[in-house]
Amino acid sequence: MTDTPASATAPAGRGRTSEYTKGMTRSTSAWTGWIVFGAVMTVMVGMFNVIYGLVALFDDKYYTVGPQGLLVFDLTAWGWIHLIVGAAAVISGIALPGGAAWARIAVVLLVSLNALTQLAFMSAYPAWSIIAIVLDVIVIWAVIVHGGRE
Repeated sequence: MTDTPASATAPAGRGRTSEYTKGMTRSTSAWTGWIVFGAVMTVMVGMFNVIYGLVALFDDKYYTVGPQGLLVFDLTAWGWIHLIVGAAAVISGIALPGGAAWARIAVVLLVSLNALTQLAFMSAYPAWSIIAIVLDVIVIWAVIVHGGRE
């Protein structure tokens, strides 16, 4: 007989042990993919927002704004908002797969804030705003529903 625990020899699957290393077991979940998806989408949306913000800052004539204008701020202010929110989203999205509780909270808050800024920025570039809002809602769902299972 060996001293190997029975869980280390069980086949990997939903909720079972997938790896046995130096006396430590590591369990996996079928929902881990949602957290990885949320992290990748958060980093992608954050990078798009950084680029979006830089374009708004460097070229005020690039985005077409309707006669109603932007909500509350001018295009330069929205450029700064997108730049800051995007950079913070990239940082927290990178930390999300590590299981940090602060990263889950930060991702939900930043993605929620991003959805609101995209709603207000919709008159400047409606197609990207709608796509970003849909991705934000999916990421919020993934992190809230499956974040504790990591």
